[in-house]
Amino acid sequence: MKKKTVILDNEEGLHARPAAKFVQKANKYESEIEIEFKGNIVNGKSIIGIMSLGAFPGEKISIIASGSDENKAVEELINFLKDGFKEI
Repeated sequence: MKKKTVILDNEEGLHARPAAKFVQKANKYESEIEIEFKGNIVNGKSIIGIMSLGAFPGEKISIIASGSDENKAVEELINFLKDGFKEI
């Protein structure tokens, strides 16, 4: 299992459009992807799950991956968030 924390610094946090982009990126990995926010953990490959977190800009979330490509998944997803959801 690999886990890393990041601060959301985009304008929308993890709501509709950013959540959809995150799920699209997360689905490229074989590992199970989860997002942790304020003690809640949701499936990182579920738009509804991600949106249910209500994570706004400036808040910290953790990306958790378990599986064969967990290290790559966490690092690339963190960079994806830091880069403002670019590169799909």
